[in-house]
Amino acid sequence: MSRRLIVGLSAATTLVVAAVPAASASPASVSFPSGKFPLGNRVTPARTQMAVAPGIDLFRVKQGKATEGYTVTVLMPNGNAEGSVAAAQAKAAEVEAAGLGLVPSVQTFVRPAVADDPAREYATVRVGLWTLKQKAKADKVVKQLKEAGIRAKTDYLGDDGFETTGPWDMRVLMVDPRVFRGSYAATLGKSVAKRETTSSMAKLAKGVAAINGGFFNIHTAKNLQGDPTGISVVRGKLLSEAVEGRSAVILKGRSARITELSSTVTAVSGAGARTPVQGVNRAALPDELVAYTEEFGQKTAADGGTEVVVDAASGIILRTRAAGAAVPRGTWVLHGTGVAAEWLAAYATDGGKLTLQTRVIDLRTGKAVPLTPDTHVMGGGVGLVRNGKVHINAKVNGHASVNMVLRRHPRTLLGVTKSGGLILATVDGRKPGITVGASMTEAAQLMRWLGAKQAISLDGGGSTAMVVRGKVVNMPSDGSERAVGDALVILPR
Repeated sequence: MSRRLIVGLSAATTLVVAAVPAASASPASVSFPSGKFPLGNRVTPARTQMAVAPGIDLFRVKQGKATEGYTVTVLMPNGNAEGSVAAAQAKAAEVEAAGLGLVPSVQTFVRPAVADDPAREYATVRVGLWTLKQKAKADKVVKQLKEAGIRAKTDYLGDDGFETTGPWDMRVLMVDPRVFRGSYAATLGKSVAKRETTSSMAKLAKGVAAINGGFFNIHTAKNLQGDPTGISVVRGKLLSEAVEGRSAVILKGRSARITELSSTVTAVSGAGARTPVQGVNRAALPDELVAYTEEFGQKTAADGGTEVVVDAASGIILRTRAAGAAVPRGTWVLHGTGVAAEWLAAYATDGGKLTLQTRVIDLRTGKAVPLTPDTHVMGGGVGLVRNGKVHINAKVNGHASVNMVLRRHPRTLLGVTKSGGLILATVDGRKPGITVGASMTEAAQLMRWLGAKQAISLDGGGSTAMVVRGKVVNMPSDGSERAVGDALVILPR
């Protein structure tokens, strides 16, 4: 049999955002909504509230119950759970031909359109249906298929991203900057290259609360996997370059602003020769110039390239060296291979001067972002809400797949209200019968419900973590806190 499912947020969907109640003196800039939960059966959710500090409240929100069970998903030749209708039909025929007595079904569905990518149709092959307590029976079928040479996996139907009754389990931090007297900051912990837990970074920064940050590069050398896959600015210093057009949050004092950014770094010799620097604190590709700051925390790659060591205060080139050493304190290093090394040999000689000119551009306004000591930028996420409307720019952020847009995962979310209040939320998931997580569309609905006029999704899945006063308050899906690339911390001052 086959079925067709159209899922996602329709143009006719109306979301209700609770009005901020008035106060006799200074009205709150952020408050928990009184409206019904925007997912599932749309009723008022159960919630608890705890005061964390003046102007900071923590809420736990629970809603819905489990009604779905398990199925078996047959994997496509590329290893994905979905593919073309023709590929799915071929897989279904393969299951039937295996002679196991299994009856496969081809199910077609649509990954909904996002702001920068149209809707796309896919198909998947499913075998069987079992209750929440019958997972072992689904596992047995997966084993049978494997023995027949067919790859498959046990799939919880609540993860699909189709209609569900939940349940959902969220933690929400709301910060009212009119009462809160501290500040917000981004941190990469002890170094750019090293991954650390959100709680360890919060402790190092002496933060009262924190959430995990953006995506980090798991496709590089193991000792460099803390490198953010997008822009990072800490205390006004660019520590990772932007991927142009990707969403980011700019933090300054106790203000937060979501936008899209680009960055440029230019090396300028004492004689005025100029050349682009392609990267900051990451692995270098052939013929690239990459700058390494003392925050990098690892030796540069011994790739046969050339490096110059530059005094950070004066810009004087202290020495030229072969690639493959640490960045001395108080310096920065410019690393080049191929034609980039030739530029260094021609224009960056010992005793000369070399400076880096750094610009970060807000693509919404076209203006440069002042990189002052109290400026922090965290990137590596997907925009969800823009000017109060759902606006998911998944493609430019590299996350327009079915798995990232449609399927439910744990999510870490950040939003800003019309009057400047900050909303940080985690939606736990991957816990069948306990909490299902959220699709990107559902994450956008949740942030609108919470009152966000601008919102972004940060890294999720096993990375999702919220820390309050030194303790992880959500339920990381790995069973324990995952080491990540960066974090947003709320500082008491």
